[in-house]
Amino acid sequence: MSAGPEADAACGAHADHLCMPTEARKRAMRRLSIARGHLDSIVRMLEKDDVYCVDVLRQIKAVQGALSGAGDVVLRGHLETHVATAHERGDTTEIVEELMEALRYR
Repeated sequence: MSAGPEADAACGAHADHLCMPTEARKRAMRRLSIARGHLDSIVRMLEKDDVYCVDVLRQIKAVQGALSGAGDVVLRGHLETHVATAHERGDTTEIVEELMEALRYR
């Protein structure tokens, strides 16, 4: 069950199952790095006695946005690589169930 050469390269020895596309992984990691930076900034802010609540809330919103963006990237990669090719692999029913599960996390 392969999802194409990009996924095969990313899967390596695990080519018997579907893996996240390399480009989607890279984009998600970039967004999560941004979220980590914002989160670290919030922790540093809270260590100061003169922290302003609205500034903290603004940074929390930035973390939520970065996490949401990472989720969008992962979901899009899944849709493009696995869901769109499910019929070719003959696992349409399994992919539909998996997609319903994935949407519960959104």
